[in-house]
Amino acid sequence: MAESHDLNTLKRRGRRRLVGAIALVLLAVIVLPMVFDSEPGQGVPPVSVRIPSEDTSFSPGLPAKAPAAAPAPAPQVKAQPHEEKEKPIAATKKPIAAPHAGEVERARAEAALANVEYVVPVAALASREKVKELTDRLAAAKLPYYTESVATTGGSVTRVRAGPFVSREAAERALQKLKALGLKPGNVTTKSG
Repeated sequence: MAESHDLNTLKRRGRRRLVGAIALVLLAVIVLPMVFDSEPGQGVPPVSVRIPSEDTSFSPGLPAKAPAAAPAPAPQVKAQPHEEKEKPIAATKKPIAAPHAGEVERARAEAALANVEYVVPVAALASREKVKELTDRLAAAKLPYYTESVATTGGSVTRVRAGPFVSREAAERALQKLKALGLKPGNVTTKSG
């Protein structure tokens, strides 16, 4: 009987040690990564919402991560009461004016915040010498460019693209400059990331 008592005592001790070992392993697996985490979790930045009163005009502001060049302040327009008057159609026509500098800057800032970049496809060449010659011409014309190697059924081809540009207008100007250099570039497209 003493042997069975010792055997039961040994079994209980073994179970307790096993449970203790499992608890220590779980503690190590769960707690230690949190303790040794070198970079704390990145929280979501707080959202700032401004609601203008009915008495003031609304002018949207840019978030804190604005581009380096601060855009010109948007012209503030006060709402005028609308009066309906009968006017001849010809008298209501106004010439279409070019967009204001503030509107262009605002569009550029919105595109930059939306992470949209524009590029102009220049050429796709198989010869490294031709790629070097073309990139030298682009560098001499002070146009930004980059290259991409693409595997095709006919072999490896290097795409040469002008850009990236933060606005479509800048890409269009580069397109005209490329045509002036005697090249046959493609249409302005967005850069696929």
